Amino acid sequence: MKDIFERAIQNPGPLGQHAEEAEGYFVFPKLTGELGSRMQFNGKEIINWSINDYLGLANHPEVRIADGAAAVDWGLAYPMGSRLMSGNTDIHDELEAQLAAFVHKEDAVLLNFGYQGIMSAIDCLLTRRDVVVYDAESHACIIDGLRMHNGKRISYRHNDVDSLRKHLITATRIAQENDGGVMVISEGVFGMQGDQGILKEIVELKKEFSFRFLADDAHGFGTLGATGAGAGEEQGVQDGIDLYFSTFAKSMASIGAFLAADKGIIKFLKYNMRSQIYAKSLPTPIVLGILKRLELIKTNPSLKAKLWENVTLLQSGLKDAGFNLGKTNSCVTPVFLEGSVYQAMNLVKDLRENYRIFCSIVVYPVIPKGMILLRLIPTASHTVQDIEETLAAFSAISSKLKDGFYD
Repeated sequence: MKDIFERAIQNPGPLGQHAEEAEGYFVFPKLTGELGSRMQFNGKEIINWSINDYLGLANHPEVRIADGAAAVDWGLAYPMGSRLMSGNTDIHDELEAQLAAFVHKEDAVLLNFGYQGIMSAIDCLLTRRDVVVYDAESHACIIDGLRMHNGKRISYRHNDVDSLRKHLITATRIAQENDGGVMVISEGVFGMQGDQGILKEIVELKKEFSFRFLADDAHGFGTLGATGAGAGEEQGVQDGIDLYFSTFAKSMASIGAFLAADKGIIKFLKYNMRSQIYAKSLPTPIVLGILKRLELIKTNPSLKAKLWENVTLLQSGLKDAGFNLGKTNSCVTPVFLEGSVYQAMNLVKDLRENYRIFCSIVVYPVIPKGMILLRLIPTASHTVQDIEETLAAFSAISSKLKDGFYD
């Protein structure tokens, strides 16, 4: 018989095996100072393209005041217990009502965490008789939620409507044989490469097939749509999304998440979602802080306008310089380069140490061998100078990569 701990220590996994040389720099880096476009890394000021504070709310003065006042007034303990038992308040109910109205749904339910919340929702809704059809590039939280599903799971090729249609034929047949239903899951914006999900095409398929549609819009909420209500609003199909999910960890610069849908399904989730029934309620200062953030999103459209001004300036500058940004049509800005993992590590070290640019790096096996993905997240707090310095740095490192400097 094997010792579980010994096995884990001897086989730390694809990332863990590089911990000694990578930790503190390439993984688990420590960015210090006030959250914003410029922070400190290894004792040096860097231009930061690695936080999801899209609207710059993390250090907005009204947000900081609201967060601080709420913590003083309520403390971080209140309310105690789960919402179902003893942790409900009028403030929690108010936030749910406002979120539902903002994303054009009848009702909403708060979640303590986005990752845990969507996993729990998938587990709660699906039975072994049901079939789920999901985009092959869905986020890890969706994949982990589906791993708990003991029914049929089918992935369709990323953003490929023909692949989805083909698999819906199969899913419909299996569901009918098992007396079950079908759920389709996609994302509003795919966070790695920045392309919006084919929400419009998925909703259109409801004319051919019977299914329910869950959309994870973590990167779309606050950034897309006329009012910031997300990718569904952007594509004109918000009504066709049966269950809308988003997190507070991006545009809201906080923690937690929510689901929005018709009243009946939200009632079912509130009374059956195990991650909420058996977990402490979100602390009141967090809820009040999110209410302030939502108020600013609704009343200050200049936040989103500034974000997109920066997105356009950065992305157009990179394209004009000949960089490949893939199919992004969101704020997420991926830069694809050709090179090995070894070259990628040298390139990123040069970018951070000599050009003071900090962005996320992605290599194989997340993307194909021989490719390097540098992911930048523009925010409303970035300046023109930040963007100009970044464009100059990227031109420099691109030339070095081609010249073999990082070999």
